[in-house]
Amino acid sequence: MKLLCGAALLLLLCTAACAQNSPCICEKNKRVTNCRIENGVCWCDSVGSGVSVNCNKLTSKCLLMKAEMKGSKSGRREKPKDAFEDTDGLYDPECENTGVFKAKQCNGTTCWCVNTAGVRRTDKHDADLKCDQLVRTMWIIIEMKHAERNAPLDTESLKRFFKETITSRYMLDGRYISSILYEKPYITIDLKQNSSEKSSGDVDIADVAYYFEKDVKGDSIFHDNILNMSFGNERLSFEKTSVYYVDEIPPEFSMKSLTPGLIAVIVVVIVAIVAGIVVLVLTRRRKGKYVKAEVKEMNEMHRGLNA
Repeated sequence: MKLLCGAALLLLLCTAACAQNSPCICEKNKRVTNCRIENGVCWCDSVGSGVSVNCNKLTSKCLLMKAEMKGSKSGRREKPKDAFEDTDGLYDPECENTGVFKAKQCNGTTCWCVNTAGVRRTDKHDADLKCDQLVRTMWIIIEMKHAERNAPLDTESLKRFFKETITSRYMLDGRYISSILYEKPYITIDLKQNSSEKSSGDVDIADVAYYFEKDVKGDSIFHDNILNMSFGNERLSFEKTSVYYVDEIPPEFSMKSLTPGLIAVIVVVIVAIVAGIVVLVLTRRRKGKYVKAEVKEMNEMHRGLNA
């Protein structure tokens, strides 16, 4: 009898051990490997970094970008003054063990500083560049332009859909959704999260924005879980999606980092100002000559009368 009990106990222990190490599916991240169950939770290794991620939570943007690089071959609202876009696109980032971006990122001998969203906020320099801190992105503006539709969108239904999607699918606390604005054909979502507001257990708005942008562009990070954006039995498609970042400390870009279009506008304005000044000076000179000539003629007439 003791032998049977011992065998049963051993069988239970083996079953538990097998269950503990059995494979699982990471529902919130398809760019993982070596998935296993640990204490009832699915854990997997993020591709490209090997960092273990909890599949019940969103994976950090830094680890997602690194995983993507591993498989890679290579009527609008006015924006805030310091808002800027990510003009560099995908790169292979350096991540801390916690999954957050390192403040300094490099590609060979070229380096730059990034914010908590991993977006470059300085000009590119050599390897001697100092990035004293990882500056927090406190405000992310997601702007989407939808394609022409047969039926108009109901504003309240639209706001309710995106708020429920962001809070449930991406697990972001609703208090960080500052506003959802619809001005046909633009939908603008504001996510705000200060350093003082965010607790250690809160999802970062940078991670939410990255997941959301991938969903909208049809490249979902979720495992076999495409975001359904249908309104009135018609799927909502987007012609363009832009993401703007506002940091707690303004970015440090010089004139040479400005886009050619903006530089051209500045040059045109400067040329117009200079041309205006030249015209003003020439006009004054001509006026001065006219006045002098008039005075000279009057003096000559006066002398003629006296003679």
